[in-house]
Amino acid sequence: MDTLLIAADSALRTLFARPRAGEPSPARSLPAVDLSVEQRRLSSALMRVNHVGEVCAQGLYMAQSCVTRDPQLRSDLLAAAREETDHLAWTRERLDALGSRPSLLNPLWFAGAFAIGLVAARVSDQASLGFVVETERQVSAHLQGHLRRLPEADLPSRAIVDRMQRDEERHAAQAQAAGALPLPPPARWLMKAAAKVMTTTAHYI
Repeated sequence: MDTLLIAADSALRTLFARPRAGEPSPARSLPAVDLSVEQRRLSSALMRVNHVGEVCAQGLYMAQSCVTRDPQLRSDLLAAAREETDHLAWTRERLDALGSRPSLLNPLWFAGAFAIGLVAARVSDQASLGFVVETERQVSAHLQGHLRRLPEADLPSRAIVDRMQRDEERHAAQAQAAGALPLPPPARWLMKAAAKVMTTTAHYI
């Protein structure tokens, strides 16, 4: 029951409250930049997609922590979720600075990620960790693509994305070390297809 209450609280905080980071944003120490209308529009769209990714991370980690019976794994998943909360707060701060908004479909994204996390975790802890590894690897590659697309002048957004990518790679390595099982190719393909739908939609909505 306690775990379910924690998950419900996470959903409410993720979707309806302004997230609070435990660590200052990497962009906070950087000066404001003057972007053109086109540059601002592109940065806003990419950071909205990244914010959606962090909403999904909250749903995924919370679902997995609800199902596992391993106290150490639950602790590790909740610790990762707290780190992802920093990313959630940083991307939201950057959206505000750009004069933009989060995705209107965030409740849908959270619910979908939570459902997928439940399914993966019910198979086994090792399968659940394998899902984390594949997710974080795909997110890392996705963030690398954003670093190539973000305007060179948008140093604050670039600083946030760079830090996020390094954190995601670390999460993948930790899950791998904890005994993750590799996902079969069809599962990896489906994950990529679902991510494509999400990122394309969140770019605009």
